[in-house]
Amino acid sequence: MAVRDALPAALPASPIAAIGRRLARIPFGVGLAAAWLLLMAVCAVGADLIRPYSITAFDLKARLAPPLLFGGTPAHPLGTDELGRDVLSRLIMSIRMSLLIALFGTLIAASLGTALGILAAHFRRFVETLILMAIDFQASMPFMIIALSVLAFFGNSLPLFVALMGFHSWERYARITRGLTLAANEQGYAAAVRQLGAGPGRIYGLHILPNIASTLIVSMTLTFPEIILLESGLSFLGLGVQPPLSSLGNMVGYGREYITRAPWIMLAPATVIVLTTLSISLLGDWLRDRLDPTLR
Repeated sequence: MAVRDALPAALPASPIAAIGRRLARIPFGVGLAAAWLLLMAVCAVGADLIRPYSITAFDLKARLAPPLLFGGTPAHPLGTDELGRDVLSRLIMSIRMSLLIALFGTLIAASLGTALGILAAHFRRFVETLILMAIDFQASMPFMIIALSVLAFFGNSLPLFVALMGFHSWERYARITRGLTLAANEQGYAAAVRQLGAGPGRIYGLHILPNIASTLIVSMTLTFPEIILLESGLSFLGLGVQPPLSSLGNMVGYGREYITRAPWIMLAPATVIVLTTLSISLLGDWLRDRLDPTLR
């Protein structure tokens, strides 16, 4: 019997071991950011099951109760606000609202900008000039002023507010998509598919868009925290999410009046805003390095 027949065959690596090796290559800071975002996602999805109280239930006897770490009771771990409402319950529901607004706003901005960028790269001439003029106009106008004007004139309903957040930074996606699409049209694979008789929808949808998706995904990780901060600023000014609904910026806005007597009302949502935007930024930087072939 040959020696090679006597040697046992190498055992294939188990899927769990392969996943463990991949997780070990993730930087520690990125892992913490991913864990925090996972916690925020769990709070947003299961907010109705996790929150201990209703956000509209108030108890004037427990008004401005301190958090547990500052001598409070376990019944209100993060304390209560000026009406005796549980801060933890309102924080959980605010996380859901702010993340939903940021998610749908980012999707609207990415979809609108990508579609306009592809149209500009495909039709060129008059259509491209018109879209580029719209991009320059959007980039030259301070979006906060536009948002304040629209909300003050049309009212601050939630659908309008979400749609308005979707118009933030769409020009970024349009510029990126137009440039990448023009470059892809000059490459061999797009020309080969076009010569085979494929239509524009098949070329852009099945061939060009998947090749530029990594850049667009990284851009979405930049837009997401921007919309969270923008929503927080507008809600802080009273033009965002309106009661009885609650958002992170809404909580910060109401808590500023009690910053000296009950700072936990404002510090809890402010801390969540800072940690969430920081985590998304860290994860976005890591994804950019992982998806950029020139850095490998």
